[in-house]
Amino acid sequence: MIDGIAQLGILLLLLLTGMETDLKLVRKVGKPAIAISIAGIVVPFACGFTLGEFLPDALLPNPQQRLVASLFMGTALSISSVKIVAVVVREMNFMRRNVGQIIVASAIIDDTIGWMIIAVIFSLASQGTVDIASVAKAVLGTLAFLAISFTIGRRLVFLLIRWANDYLVSTAPVITVILLLMGTMALLTHLIGVHTVLGAFVAGILVGQSPILTRQIDERLRGLISSFFMPVFFGLAGLSADLSVLRDPNLLMLTGLLVVIACVGKFGGAFVGGTVGGLSYRESLALASGMNARGSTEVVIATIGLSIGVLSQNLFTMIVTMAIVTTMAMPPTLRAALAKLPMNREEEERLEREEFERRGFVANLERPLLAVDESVNATFASHIAGLIAGMRGLPITVLHIGKRAKEQEKGRDEEGSHETVVKKAAETVTANGDDAGGVDVVTRARRAELGEAIADEARKGFDLLVVGVDKVAATRDRFDRKIEDIAAKFEGPLAIVAAKGKHLKQPVPDALNILVPVSGSGVSKRGAEVAVALTQAGSGSLRVIYVATTRDKGARRGASRGLSQEAGILKDASDLAARYEVDITTTLRVNRAPEAAILREIDTTDVDLVVMGVDRIQADHLSFGGVADAVLRQSKVSVLLVSSGEARQASAQKA
Repeated sequence: MIDGIAQLGILLLLLLTGMETDLKLVRKVGKPAIAISIAGIVVPFACGFTLGEFLPDALLPNPQQRLVASLFMGTALSISSVKIVAVVVREMNFMRRNVGQIIVASAIIDDTIGWMIIAVIFSLASQGTVDIASVAKAVLGTLAFLAISFTIGRRLVFLLIRWANDYLVSTAPVITVILLLMGTMALLTHLIGVHTVLGAFVAGILVGQSPILTRQIDERLRGLISSFFMPVFFGLAGLSADLSVLRDPNLLMLTGLLVVIACVGKFGGAFVGGTVGGLSYRESLALASGMNARGSTEVVIATIGLSIGVLSQNLFTMIVTMAIVTTMAMPPTLRAALAKLPMNREEEERLEREEFERRGFVANLERPLLAVDESVNATFASHIAGLIAGMRGLPITVLHIGKRAKEQEKGRDEEGSHETVVKKAAETVTANGDDAGGVDVVTRARRAELGEAIADEARKGFDLLVVGVDKVAATRDRFDRKIEDIAAKFEGPLAIVAAKGKHLKQPVPDALNILVPVSGSGVSKRGAEVAVALTQAGSGSLRVIYVATTRDKGARRGASRGLSQEAGILKDASDLAARYEVDITTTLRVNRAPEAAILREIDTTDVDLVVMGVDRIQADHLSFGGVADAVLRQSKVSVLLVSSGEARQASAQKA
């Protein structure tokens, strides 16, 4: 029973490892990473294979299968542990450094190739002899499995995760589906004659590549695996390793030789690969130090070798000892090597941008929802939502809430439908140079009361609701009842679109000339971030306005003090735009009512869209404050209000 749990633990560990595999990272640093991986596998593999050929017969469980054992030794010495490498590099704050990315990407490629080799060795061991037909079946079957997995399989996994999240009513439906998926893919690899770990590893990669729910899935699975299955597996592996055999001087000497060969082979191969890949001497040294850790991966491989009869008990103990020694040696050697690597200007700028995006709003969106009727405003809102989704290839759901909702759902593929507008807007993002582009669009039609329909969709985990309906503002400083019903049932961030001016005649514009007011507050920065993203995605121009007003508590007494604060806020906006490579024009207005200054800026410039970051105010109806209300009602151009998910007390809202 314990062994059964441990075997399941191996699959879950490989699932988690696959989820941590960042294929985008591999593509980003592809050339040096591939060169390093090839050299980092070939050299230690040759060393391990040679060692296997000269091992005493007493150490082999079946001396007649020395070739299989030698191949296994080569694989065991050539592989690195992605988990150990990633954890150490991350804890040393080098994960996003250039050399850190190359180290992790190379370890990922090493692991992937290693598991493929293990799969073939497993086939050889199960056949008992080197049968060309069985080897060809294993190799071709593995290649076909990988090809299907990374093409059709990637799409199917995403659809499965979304379907489970949206339709299954249970506490953790997505986790259940992922575990079933892992088991199915493990069985498929077993059926083609290779080890089940390859199926679990590939399943983890596909789950990690899913564009939705990745953080929630990772958090839930990590707790389950790390708190129960991993301790059982490693505990059983520890019980299987009898370190008392190292009392034998001959075995101790062979173990020391194994550690030396493993370190020299991996270090030397990675160093040569780094040099060939164009890295400097210091970078290659750091890389070679980082790639030397075997960690948990080596224990998994050794356990597989012991279970299929390729390794003897003594050889298993020697390999586990080697894994422990190399893992303990890696952090101090890597730390010493990385300490000698200064950060260049390009790397510093990239890290600053990534840190900003980590804390940003748009960069962390996973799944927007678009609620629309049959109006022109809905078409314009679809264009806005398509630009936002297209920047990162986000899947988007279009919820039709108008009187003709069912007809709109059926006509989703027609020219001019909201779904088509979303897709075309996303395609323009690609045309403007972004790599993300096209989006996956799902259509829903309202089949219940509006509030109930929104609440039903909200539980599915959408992190932004874009609203485009015919009537936005009503009388007496109130939003239209439909807008209020939607906002009451959706607690997350809202983006309310109001098309005006030329967008009523041309709801799908070629470019957007945007004005965004800033105040230095967090919600204002969110509005500025959305405005910058829309400018980058849809082309056009961006103008930023800051209004210094005497309404503020403690009216300004010194102009120089006020201007320095205002200059700082405008500089923050300029820095934000610079990170996205967007040109902006900044404007400062002093001693004016904010709404009057904003409206005057609209009248005197060529802007056609105002983007405002706003707070919900706690009241008996939906309200974003007097400034937002005045701009929404009096502006001659389109308005986009981007709200936070939480309501604030009315007393905290100035203006």
